[in-house]
Amino acid sequence: MKFKIVGDSCTDFTPEDLKKEYVVSVPLTIDVDGYEIIDDKNFDQADFLKRVAESEECPKSACPSPELYMESFLGADEVYVITLSSKLSGSYNSAELAKKMYEEEHPEVQIHVFDSKSASCGQLLLAHLIEKYALEGLEFNDIVKKVSVVRDDMHTAFVLESLEALRKNGRLTGVKAIVADTLNIKPYMKAEDGVITQGGQARGIKRAISKMVDYVGEVGKNLTDKTVIIANCNCYDRAKELEKDLLSRYHFKESLVIDTKGISSLYASDGGVIIAF
Repeated sequence: MKFKIVGDSCTDFTPEDLKKEYVVSVPLTIDVDGYEIIDDKNFDQADFLKRVAESEECPKSACPSPELYMESFLGADEVYVITLSSKLSGSYNSAELAKKMYEEEHPEVQIHVFDSKSASCGQLLLAHLIEKYALEGLEFNDIVKKVSVVRDDMHTAFVLESLEALRKNGRLTGVKAIVADTLNIKPYMKAEDGVITQGGQARGIKRAISKMVDYVGEVGKNLTDKTVIIANCNCYDRAKELEKDLLSRYHFKESLVIDTKGISSLYASDGGVIIAF
């Protein structure tokens, strides 16, 4: 096989993606009250959200081992790895260690690990771009350079019903203050160089999403040439409405609505929406 696209399981590959022989998802694991969930093709979102709702503790996640990553590299001449932000998880460091170990035994194989500086649909956006370039026959180094440029120009934002999972797992270190949920004030959040920051806030989730859509216009450039991917956690109708609003205002070249898998469901929580463009 000439190339493989390897994503940790926070890369929310679609079912169609996972049917492709060159796409591999390397699972993280989630612990809910001692019950271990592997974030693979057998992940059951409904069961997971039910367990989380019934638990008094916040679920914990663990990144893939270097050995798991190394197994995913087998059989390819070129390997492109995409991990969630290195500032949110140890997945990137694990993949880099796997790369070094694998290259010692297989020096002929070219491997690049992309720190997505994002998560979920942001990772998928990069994966789809790698696929496009690889199928067009671009050279390995050219693909790495082009995708790195897009990664550095990419924006990720999200609105969640609850920030508790992010807060309890220490993912909100860059956020100085969050208004109490009792006031029904919902912030929209964004990723800046892989760190979660607060973009703004509004009363109610619909208004917060509207502010996030405004943010797209504030930072987006050449949007008619770009794809927007929208991930949703158990709120498909909300995501489709968001897609409709984005396309009516900014005329993206393409759009895609996807479901969150395990890790993204953990942090997005029930009702959360994420966009990357």
